[in-house]
Amino acid sequence: MNSKKVDEYIVFPNAPITEAILDIRTELPEEIKLEDLAAFQDSIKERFPEKKERYSYEAGFQFSQEGVSATPPQHKLDGYLFESPIEKKIAQARLDGFTFNKLKPYESWTTFCKEGRELWNLYSEIAHPTKVNRIALRYINRIEIPLPLKDFAEYILTFPQIAPALPQAVARFFMQLGIPNISIGANGIITIAIENVTDQKLSVIFDIDVSRSSVYVDNKEDIWNDFEKLRIFKNEIFFKSITDKTKELFK
Repeated sequence: MNSKKVDEYIVFPNAPITEAILDIRTELPEEIKLEDLAAFQDSIKERFPEKKERYSYEAGFQFSQEGVSATPPQHKLDGYLFESPIEKKIAQARLDGFTFNKLKPYESWTTFCKEGRELWNLYSEIAHPTKVNRIALRYINRIEIPLPLKDFAEYILTFPQIAPALPQAVARFFMQLGIPNISIGANGIITIAIENVTDQKLSVIFDIDVSRSSVYVDNKEDIWNDFEKLRIFKNEIFFKSITDKTKELFK
């Protein structure tokens, strides 16, 4: 199967995406309760038959004359996960927003965004958000690099630089970078780590999280126009961080 181009980037038949995440953070009216969010499943139950509770966790520190002490972690129910095990999708309805997760296989941005937008509209009809204050896309990639490997830069251009006087062999690493995109008012977080090493391959996690903090109230179309900008930003990070040799792995 041949790869094809969308805009200036290639859609690979064997894309390394293990999970794609579309997230919208909201503020809801005070009268919206958890039971209202549970009703979100009524219109999607055929596609998302499994329902699970979602909890948020909070922990902190307390200062007193005796010193600093940790407060016990607290967890509270803040929403629900509606899962489709066969299609490997999850729709999250929470008191602070909505998330759509698509696990591998990932078809295309057009398909992913279309379903995410449809689910968001259903969530909005239930939750009646007063405003949106943050949108984000996150793509988690797993790149299987064949061994032996002479230079990591043969495949990935964004990686830790080792001082020349030190041994150049690396057994594991974890690196995280924050990259702002001022032109679109967005921030990108790149996380790269070695997940596993065998005699035949090196599994590298390439995690790209791009977000934009902005207030959207009435013009819902602006949300999706800005998601398009985030998608382009995400693609720039990915494609400008890999080599032609890496692209061959996905064909």
